[in-house]
Amino acid sequence: MKSFRVIGCLAVVVALLLGLAAPASAQAYPTKPIRLIIPFPPGGSTDILGRAVAQKLSEAWGQQVIVDNRGGAGGTIGADLAAKAPSDGYTLMMGHIGTLAVNVSLYSKLSYDPVRDFTPVCMVALVPNVLVVNPSLPIKTVAELIAYVKANPGKLDYSSGGNGSAAHLAVEYFKLQTKTAIVHIPYKGTGPSVTDLIAGQVALTMTGAPAVMPHVQSGRLRALGVSSPQRVPALAQIPTIAEAGIAGFDATQWYGIVAPAGTPKEIVAKLNAEIRKIMQSKEMLDRLNTEGAIAAPGTPEEFGAYIKKEIARWAVVVKAAGMKAD
Repeated sequence: MKSFRVIGCLAVVVALLLGLAAPASAQAYPTKPIRLIIPFPPGGSTDILGRAVAQKLSEAWGQQVIVDNRGGAGGTIGADLAAKAPSDGYTLMMGHIGTLAVNVSLYSKLSYDPVRDFTPVCMVALVPNVLVVNPSLPIKTVAELIAYVKANPGKLDYSSGGNGSAAHLAVEYFKLQTKTAIVHIPYKGTGPSVTDLIAGQVALTMTGAPAVMPHVQSGRLRALGVSSPQRVPALAQIPTIAEAGIAGFDATQWYGIVAPAGTPKEIVAKLNAEIRKIMQSKEMLDRLNTEGAIAAPGTPEEFGAYIKKEIARWAVVVKAAGMKAD
């Protein structure tokens, strides 16, 4: 009996020590560099926002946050890598509408599950898409674009960052709403797709404001409309696509940090608190406004619920448009 009592006491002590270990390790976190996977090449909105958050986390914690661009296959390569990483808080991913909501409907054999395989950490920002054309086109409004495409079905093409990218989704949604035919030209990332648009290799795209704002302001691209329900302050003169006559049009991108499933709650809470602080700072708010983005930090639970809602919403669009990526 005495030996059983000793064993029982030891079990209680071990349990108490284990209970204390998690908060203690979370309190010390991070004790080494953190890897932030960006599942797209440099130059797109995911990369721009991810690098901004990484820089501020590095400054706040004195530990380097290393940006790791792993582009390809509509973000699925990087997302799969992140999903299979150790759940210790030292691998994070900047997820977005495609990797966390659309791909589950777009790919028949997706190698990861955005709900099962990730722990939501914090929503970062909403990014309205901007419908832009090469200035050589004789088109200055959304109405003129629709009229031109209907008169010349299949003559214009559009670039995107790849199958399942935000631009792919946004323009296919636009085509459904306007009953028009525009040919899709997928690229390996938003950066290359915008570069070829500027060069006149393709006619148009509809992608995140941060990736095209500088080119609109310099005159290398012409903005016709924004995809959000409200106008973007930095492009206040550009009407929403809904204002231009497509009632209820809303194809806003969103971005947020996720970690591999099973990441300790205490670490997730610490990350969430710091990211919310960063996104609510005047410096970041001013920067986002300049780039046409909107800060949208919240709790991990709110972000998780939003992801599930967006999966259901865009599944309808993907099915209606007959979109497939494999």
